[in-house]
Amino acid sequence: MAIVNWLGITESLLFAAGDGGLTLKQLAQVLEVEEFEAAGIIEELKEKYEKEEERGIGLIELAGTYQLATKREHAPYLKKLVESSQPQTLSQAALETLAIIAYKQPITRAEIEEIRGVKTESALHTLTAKGLVKETGRSEGPGRPILYGTTKEFLDCFGLKDLAELPPLSEESISSDPEEADLFFEQFEQVFANES
Repeated sequence: MAIVNWLGITESLLFAAGDGGLTLKQLAQVLEVEEFEAAGIIEELKEKYEKEEERGIGLIELAGTYQLATKREHAPYLKKLVESSQPQTLSQAALETLAIIAYKQPITRAEIEEIRGVKTESALHTLTAKGLVKETGRSEGPGRPILYGTTKEFLDCFGLKDLAELPPLSEESISSDPEEADLFFEQFEQVFANES
């Protein structure tokens, strides 16, 4: 019986999948094994990366998918590599719109505009172009307006496994003080700039 190099094959598949990553179900289908066996292979590969400190990459889980990623301790060098390019930042309007969508999805443009008090067409276009939000369907209301939600790229960008990891947002935490709101969005923007 031939010995199969499951770790090497899995590593190749994860590399080929890129930022999209692979779910356990996808991996199990390609390897023609049960999901629990695929989970064991993933765990073994993850441990191998963690033990071999000289390796520059590791295995992470984001939004229910597994993908290869650079190790955090190499961040200063990666930062130098990309510093010459313009950082991707979002406008205040886009950040506000993104926060509303993240917490209220699925949500229509009219509902977003009602919360913000201003038009959001441009912000929605920017967020869609950057792959942070997408159309998730149509509302049952008059005219069947488009519903918006966040994407897997949004989760990846902010290092979240799922939306349950978003910080809790209570009515008391929403401040009417513009300085506090600006501070929140400044921190939100810094996270986005650092993660992209």
